[in-house]
Amino acid sequence: MSRQRFALTVSTVYAWIAAVAFGGILVETVVIYPNVFHDAPASLAESMEFFVVTGPADLFPPLGALTVVAAATTLVLLRRYPAARWWIAASLTSLLLGEFLYSALYFWPRNDIMFTEGLAVHSVEFLRRTAVEFEAGHRLRLAMSGVTAALAFTGLLRFHRQVSPRPTPPAS
Repeated sequence: MSRQRFALTVSTVYAWIAAVAFGGILVETVVIYPNVFHDAPASLAESMEFFVVTGPADLFPPLGALTVVAAATTLVLLRRYPAARWWIAASLTSLLLGEFLYSALYFWPRNDIMFTEGLAVHSVEFLRRTAVEFEAGHRLRLAMSGVTAALAFTGLLRFHRQVSPRPTPPAS
């Protein structure tokens, strides 16, 4: 397999993973979060009972790590292709800052407050306020995931256009 073909395959996989991650976060936003946060703190306790076998915390950390590895690998492979390189670099930046770092700094402490400490440590009002903050902040994370996926796909298209042979017009 040629280096370009391998790079095209890896960048396609990265764009696909980024799109799947965005889709997962979108489904979480539309289907799961309304049920989890509709009547905090009671709904928080109900969701913990529901997510006994598996839940979002079992999917998104490994998917996020896979996305980072795919993005970094794609960036290394496309570093010599300026038409795509900056798009992939921007997608990796969006992923690291807008999703990973933002999640670590904003969401992980709120997850601990709502799902680990709960009513044993915090008042009902504090848990409700934390749930509202979580949902409001989640909109930015959803948007950044969409930006990451769009930038990854744009980088893939730019790379494909740069390395694909141009069709020659038929002779008249």
